[in-house]
Amino acid sequence: MADPVKPEDSIFLTIKHMLGGLDPTYDSDFDLDMITHINSSLSKLTQVGVGPAEGFEITDETTTWADYIGNDKRLNMIKTFIYNDVKYAFDPPRTSFAFDAIEKQRDELLWRINVQVDPGDTV
Repeated sequence: MADPVKPEDSIFLTIKHMLGGLDPTYDSDFDLDMITHINSSLSKLTQVGVGPAEGFEITDETTTWADYIGNDKRLNMIKTFIYNDVKYAFDPPRTSFAFDAIEKQRDELLWRINVQVDPGDTV
């Protein structure tokens, strides 16, 4: 039997925790919503050349960061991008100042990720 995925290795559990410190063992009514938004973020990253050319998706907590980006430490900012992108869609801030700040950080991270990878190649 395979060892369970550690929360810090799982794409879903990392983002779930970052969104509000939710206990990874707690099955939320919003898990499907979070997975849907994470997959949307992964599609955006595919467009700038990250991940497999045919795209990448998660369906549960078993998919890891290593499955997606391997051990490329240059792409650690992807975790923050996905968190910001999911937060922006799933749980947007109430104030326009905070909303604009997340949007600017998300846009900058996407630009930096695009610069990091050659848009013609995949990582």
